[in-house]
Amino acid sequence: MPLDGDRVTNNSRITNALPTLRFAIEAGAKVILASHLGRPKGQRNPKLSLAPVAKELEGLLDHPVAMADDCIGAEVEAQVAAMNNGDVLLLENLRFHSEEEQNDATFAASLGRLADVYVNDAFGTAHRAHASTAGIVAHVDTAVAGFLMQREVDALSGLLAGAKHPFVAIVGGAKVSDKILLLESLLERVDAILVGGAMAYTFLKAQGHKVGTSRVEEDKLDLAASLLEKAAAKNVAIELPSDHVVASDFSESAPAETIAGVDIPDGKMGLDIGPFSQGRYGDRIAQAATILWNGPMGVFEWDAFAAGTMSVAEAVANSPAVSVVGGGDSVAALTLSGRSDDITHVSTGGGASLEFLEGKHLPGIAALDARAA
Repeated sequence: MPLDGDRVTNNSRITNALPTLRFAIEAGAKVILASHLGRPKGQRNPKLSLAPVAKELEGLLDHPVAMADDCIGAEVEAQVAAMNNGDVLLLENLRFHSEEEQNDATFAASLGRLADVYVNDAFGTAHRAHASTAGIVAHVDTAVAGFLMQREVDALSGLLAGAKHPFVAIVGGAKVSDKILLLESLLERVDAILVGGAMAYTFLKAQGHKVGTSRVEEDKLDLAASLLEKAAAKNVAIELPSDHVVASDFSESAPAETIAGVDIPDGKMGLDIGPFSQGRYGDRIAQAATILWNGPMGVFEWDAFAAGTMSVAEAVANSPAVSVVGGGDSVAALTLSGRSDDITHVSTGGGASLEFLEGKHLPGIAALDARAA
């Protein structure tokens, strides 16, 4: 989560976990919290200490939160042994030990010695086979999913099986290559895919349109053409921008210009979908019974090129459909729009939600499933 010095600037990752924490505390458990922050690469880094998180959590819980100096070892085990029912102890950053990301068996066993019951409520790391997400499961009496993990799995599973139609997916971002598996998975399930972001220009060029200096994956043009053919064969509508907001260079200060047609002139790069495309996409979204949104429509971080993404956020939020928003940029854009509360489910897992929707098995979930079996 983002920090400004030792101050947490966005505590949503904490607040999403509060129901599970409160349940455990009220049930009289000795609650030991394990997490990571940043990428310290196996080295102790005071700037990446979880101490600010302990302080923030203490305020949100209105309950004391003790902070351990490490996450394994004799001192930590002694601190755990001294806990009373209802106490909360936050371990220091797991990634201060390289063994965490290596899923080292000895490290996992050391974590497992601290507890009888393991609860994974970190969907955002469920796609990583780390000691704290996979290896630890073999070293505890009981291993289960937390309430947040369960909500994530239920919401995303609902998109893969049994979703109501019309099912509309909105897919954006920079690269077609990042979303190949997602798009192929969606082609089996949805009625329409609305494409935005830089990846749209690869599709448009594959159709023979002029895209100026817009970002294009030249080596993925054949793939884009193939995906369009597959969509047509399955009667899935792939909607592409038919007008654009462009600039002469990739710069926040570059003057924005609206191009009314589908072709972009030489020397101009597309940085957002245009107003006509916004209206078309909005109409599709309004007709949907199920909506998935993954990826922005343009460079929404810059005001001049944010209208397309904001229009999608508003359309999805205004829809009575079951709506799921996943992916870091989409969630950030939704937060910026102020409409997060109007979405059925906002996923906390960027890469994890993407891999889940691609149909992959996530190690953090697979470990719990294997234990349950």
